[in-house]
Amino acid sequence: MIASKPVDFRKGINGLAALVSTALGANPYSGDIYVFRSKRNDRLKMVVWDGSGMVLLTKVLEDRRFIWPAVHAGAVRLSASELALLLDGLDWTRVEKKPVKRPAKTA
Repeated sequence: MIASKPVDFRKGINGLAALVSTALGANPYSGDIYVFRSKRNDRLKMVVWDGSGMVLLTKVLEDRRFIWPAVHAGAVRLSASELALLLDGLDWTRVEKKPVKRPAKTA
């Protein structure tokens, strides 16, 4: 889940976990990955509970900016593949998902 608004990047693991609860209305201990961005869109921080403790990850793009969704409040859920594209600095919003036909019955 990615937060739509930039955060103060001086916040550490406890401050970001608190934002998951207060700003996103989510449980920071759910095991979901929560992604926050800087004002310049060239840095992001992720927090996730791995079952034994809270993990904080930071990524800095050296020569470009992260593509962020145009959401004005709250958060957006990403698939694992969309998150991978985001972390690579690619425009994940332009990737078109092909519809998958649901099988009518099993053999």
